[in-house]
Amino acid sequence: MTKRSGGRKARIIERKAPLPNNEKPVLPGEIGGTYQPLKQSDMLDIHENILTILETIGFAQATPHCQETCVAAGAIMGTDGRLRMPRELVQRTLQLAQRDLVFHAQDQKSDLDLSGQRVHFSTAGAAVMVADPTENSYRESRAQDLYDMARITDRCEHIHMFQRTCVPRDIEDPRALDLNSLYCSIMGTTKHVGVSFTAAQHVQDGLRLLHLVAGSEAKWRERPFVSMSNCFVVPPMKFAEESLECLRVGVEGGMPILLLSAGQAGATAPAKLAGAVSQAWAECIGGLIYVNAIRPGAPAIIGTWPFVSDLRTGAMSGGSPEQGLLSAACAQMGNYLNLPTGTACGMTDAKLPDFQAGAERAYTAVAAAMAGGNIVYEAAGMYASLMGTCPESLIVDNDVLGACLRMTKGINVDEDSLSLEVMRDVCLNEKGHYLGSDQTLSVMQSEYIYPELGNRSSPNVWMEEGKPNLIDNAVKQKTQILQNWFPDHISDDLDNRIRQEFDIFLSKEAIGRSK
Repeated sequence: MTKRSGGRKARIIERKAPLPNNEKPVLPGEIGGTYQPLKQSDMLDIHENILTILETIGFAQATPHCQETCVAAGAIMGTDGRLRMPRELVQRTLQLAQRDLVFHAQDQKSDLDLSGQRVHFSTAGAAVMVADPTENSYRESRAQDLYDMARITDRCEHIHMFQRTCVPRDIEDPRALDLNSLYCSIMGTTKHVGVSFTAAQHVQDGLRLLHLVAGSEAKWRERPFVSMSNCFVVPPMKFAEESLECLRVGVEGGMPILLLSAGQAGATAPAKLAGAVSQAWAECIGGLIYVNAIRPGAPAIIGTWPFVSDLRTGAMSGGSPEQGLLSAACAQMGNYLNLPTGTACGMTDAKLPDFQAGAERAYTAVAAAMAGGNIVYEAAGMYASLMGTCPESLIVDNDVLGACLRMTKGINVDEDSLSLEVMRDVCLNEKGHYLGSDQTLSVMQSEYIYPELGNRSSPNVWMEEGKPNLIDNAVKQKTQILQNWFPDHISDDLDNRIRQEFDIFLSKEAIGRSK
């Protein structure tokens, strides 16, 4: 037993050693598209339905700038106050829209290639509460939580970008809230960051902050490392006026836009799933038309985020299997139209990390990933249908998302992987097993992915090791990260300049800097 245990420990140490990228089993941007819930004829029908919705129903409550800009591009303002988009305008916009989009990061190594069916995972959710798995309790979220979760994400290999997980409830002023959310996020990680704004002036202020960090406005425009999540539409088919103004300022300022439609099937979107997909896509293409009317080819990602209602109660059910289906279908339509897409999968209706949470996160996130969604938002850390977030869960979910990427990557088939010569050697030379073959040893790290926290040991070994608990280990790892990991990609001098111009809520001590 001692010898076996020692050998196992040696293998564990070997597996935990950092691997070069070319030997890793999964990388950001693995190519999806193998899961296709829609047939070709289904996509044709949905596309035709989208065109009809835009041409005959259109949008209410367009702002004067949106009306003027879209009408100049070919839209029609009806006497009923609705802005309609003829199919010729839609087709022209689809030709103008930027496709091979890159989400830049402060560290170029973390740039995200959103071309084709390349898949990435992101946080998101803007919860108002934080779940504590050690106390089985909830409390209001704070600015420190947002910064801490950005730091944890910075250390999670399979969470590729950070969009705000929680709203700092300890900041009441809307402008201070928007700017401090931006500050906490970009200070906590070098990965691409997604933020949102409540007023157009806040976007202008945020751009000034980002110009400081980038070094100049020109450098920011060359590599914009923050995107705006913009709920420009209130489903069904009604523009959100203040958000439209935020969108306008963001596009003019060179900020990539996540065009976010978040209808809830059975409430603010049709209960039938094909109808919910159609409405989400119609709403997002309406936003895409406005973006390209402002600035042709401006960076934008189609954010079809149709959610699901539990029709027994009317409550949102983010962990339902239909959430995975809807998101996968929306991603498939993105592949059909060759547009960069983001969708929302991985949130759970569970209140804390438990069996329900793991199951719901896995079966929804893997559906969107295998369908080829470019960014799967809300894929980590979100609970209670987005009301709560859990820092420890980011570490647990990192394992889940690595496994989802491995399934997305699929199986490579070539002469070497078919393993005929290896089989000849083992079978004809009476070796009896493949454990000692050169091939087995060579692919141990590249063909197989291993969980960092998940426990695969036998019951006897598990008991010998003190019966390790998944959540306890996540708590320990979270504590270790937060005690030791304070990203310093933004210098003290630059931080001081930011603090001179903006009212930053977190103290310098809170971000690991001296006074």
